[in-house]
Amino acid sequence: MTQSTASPPSEPATATVERGTPSEVFGTFLKLGLTSFGGPIAHLGYFRDELVVRRRWITEAGYADLVALCQFLPGPASSQVGFALGLLRGGPLGALAAWTAFTLPSAALLVIFAFAATALDGPVATGLLHGLKVVAVAVVAQAVWGMARSLTPDRPRAGIALAAVIIVVVAAGSAGQVAAILVGALAGLILCRQGPAVESGHLTFRVTRRVGMICLLVFSLLLFGLPILAVVLEAPGLSLADAFFRAGALVFGGGHVVLPLLQAEVVAPGWVTNDAFLAGYGAAQAVPGPLFTFAAYLGAVMGPGPNGIAGAVIALLAIFTPGLLLLVGVLPFWDRFRKRPFAQAAMRGANAAVVGILGSALYNPVWTSAILSPYDFALALAGFLLLVVWRAPPWIVVLVMALGGAGIALA
Repeated sequence: MTQSTASPPSEPATATVERGTPSEVFGTFLKLGLTSFGGPIAHLGYFRDELVVRRRWITEAGYADLVALCQFLPGPASSQVGFALGLLRGGPLGALAAWTAFTLPSAALLVIFAFAATALDGPVATGLLHGLKVVAVAVVAQAVWGMARSLTPDRPRAGIALAAVIIVVVAAGSAGQVAAILVGALAGLILCRQGPAVESGHLTFRVTRRVGMICLLVFSLLLFGLPILAVVLEAPGLSLADAFFRAGALVFGGGHVVLPLLQAEVVAPGWVTNDAFLAGYGAAQAVPGPLFTFAAYLGAVMGPGPNGIAGAVIALLAIFTPGLLLLVGVLPFWDRFRKRPFAQAAMRGANAAVVGILGSALYNPVWTSAILSPYDFALALAGFLLLVVWRAPPWIVVLVMALGGAGIALA
């Protein structure tokens, strides 16, 4: 149901990238789901390395367009990008395969942790976890380096990237990211109109306007209808779904941004104790994949039913559904918009702004939370060189960085 009209820079722009199969998509994203540590910004780095650089499922510019779109939408940005890449490669079944494979490992681990009710402790375990944070530094640095070379090749776009950094620093949080992309797009209309013409699009999703409108309608009905149904029917399962659907629908940027909302939804009414909430949050830092799978842990440890496996499944599906519905809903309109010449200029500016946003994130929170000593810096530099110079697979870098963190802790 989808195809790409993009190609790597060395190929004609009209070349068609071959479609894959859902099983291929599942295998690729299962690997990513098992090795993608470091949060949503780092996940985008893993996706870029595996799917843009290595497998060439999508071009650099097309990938940046997709990242820019998902930054605008509520929900988990990295999971939305992965879902769209699965849709592009393998159609609707490929999209489902990508989301399932990327989400399942961390969700399963957190549900197991919920049942085990134990936490890692000791210097070795602490060092391993810290090493995984250092991995994020290397991965994001690699992404910033590669995207900057492709998407900010001239002074105007480099200036837009710098302006994006300043905006994100001044206006912290998801609002700053959205503002940076908007400013970048407006600046692109003025400064990037003389850029080379872009073909009909970096990528084409065969999602009709009718399908898009249906998805947007379903999103609206669930957002406003679930709380009414939960009250009228007095169904605990609907109350649980409503709480997590609302959290997924109203949070921009995903990742850690969703945690305060989740705490208000489950701790304030007494569904989950604050100690259990914080313990689960700590465990979520130790697993790969999207942080939104923290919802599976919360659904499993709920005081009132449904809980356990049923609660985990309801919470997990509810928190991801709004972002995925919105993504499919806007895809047909986004594709038509970006084919126009003025839109191409705006996207050049927006793409440059994405580089600035990633550059800002490389410093805070990635660098500031991981690089605490000269040893950490040396370890991060080693990981960066493994990725960029030796082109080592990300899972090997994850293993090396984790063992390095443990070694530093014992030193």
